[in-house]
Amino acid sequence: MLNLSIAAIIISEIAWMGTITSPNDEWIELYNNTNSSVNLNNWILKDADDTPKINLAGIIPANSFYLLERTDDATIPNIQADQIYTGALGNPGENLELYNDSGVLIDKVDNSSGWIAGDNSTKQTMERAGHQSWQTSQNPGGTPKEKNSEKETITDPLLEIRSPTEIGSQNIVPVVYPFGIIFSEIMPSPKGADETGEWIEIFNKNNFGTDLSGWQIADTAGKTNIYALPAGTKISAMGFLILSRPETKIILNNDIDGLNLIQPDGKIINSVNYEKAPQGQSYGLINSRWVWSESPTPGTANTLPALTKIAEEIKKEEGLAAISESVAAEQGGRNFYPFLAAFAIAIFSGFVILFLKKKIKI
Repeated sequence: MLNLSIAAIIISEIAWMGTITSPNDEWIELYNNTNSSVNLNNWILKDADDTPKINLAGIIPANSFYLLERTDDATIPNIQADQIYTGALGNPGENLELYNDSGVLIDKVDNSSGWIAGDNSTKQTMERAGHQSWQTSQNPGGTPKEKNSEKETITDPLLEIRSPTEIGSQNIVPVVYPFGIIFSEIMPSPKGADETGEWIEIFNKNNFGTDLSGWQIADTAGKTNIYALPAGTKISAMGFLILSRPETKIILNNDIDGLNLIQPDGKIINSVNYEKAPQGQSYGLINSRWVWSESPTPGTANTLPALTKIAEEIKKEEGLAAISESVAAEQGGRNFYPFLAAFAIAIFSGFVILFLKKKIKI
């Protein structure tokens, strides 16, 4: 089965030409592809030149539409807008971008060279038809807060819009995310100021580099924060990536906290949790075990000599195991000597008995 990464929220219809009543009555429609409600607070829908720039708010229910009307709620009679915005869409074209509350680009409609669908004279809207596909609405005024027009020209059943829950996404692309991207070391309580001294280290266990654009890091305790790795973030084969608190804005609590590493599809790929962070010590992964170290190694491999008491315990455990093997071998050797002695006595006794029998017969 093809692995698809589907945008949770998409731009589903654009009335860039306005309506029959007024060319200023522009509106934009979003659609929620998921089976859960999505909070749009602090999301942004904007053109590349920030005109318009809409700070979204409110909830978009599962498998439902969200209608934005320009200037007032009279743009589309008898249909209530979910949000009112200001700023015109240029008839020559626009490059619309939808960002979530972490600044991650969720959907994009680049028609900066001209709108590829919709009709300014008839006021037919530009409707999403499927994967990177747009169409002109069947009727003037389009289909605000309803499923988009069904057209005979759509021949690919995977792209055809048959119901609101089957609306396609421009961002549907085959994506396979690599395993082996992990947290390897963190510094929750530096000797200096926490605000500048905290950091998170990510390690790529693979023998190939990876693009981490759109991956997220989220802490799990207290006031949680989510950091989205910006576009162009890469990690080399068997390489490290250091992220400081001033960059991520993630606060690592000193008493108890944890981190999740999240793929762009929302899957948590790796986690780390800790309690009572000692000042000046990092928390590092070595031999599949997390330990505190008095000698942090940001950007380089964690080593056993740099570790503290637990390292000594590991060494002690390894030493005890070696001693146990030696003792077992030695005991095995010792157990062999009594056996030889018993065997020799048995043979000697046999000879004595035979000798006595012969002597009695004589």
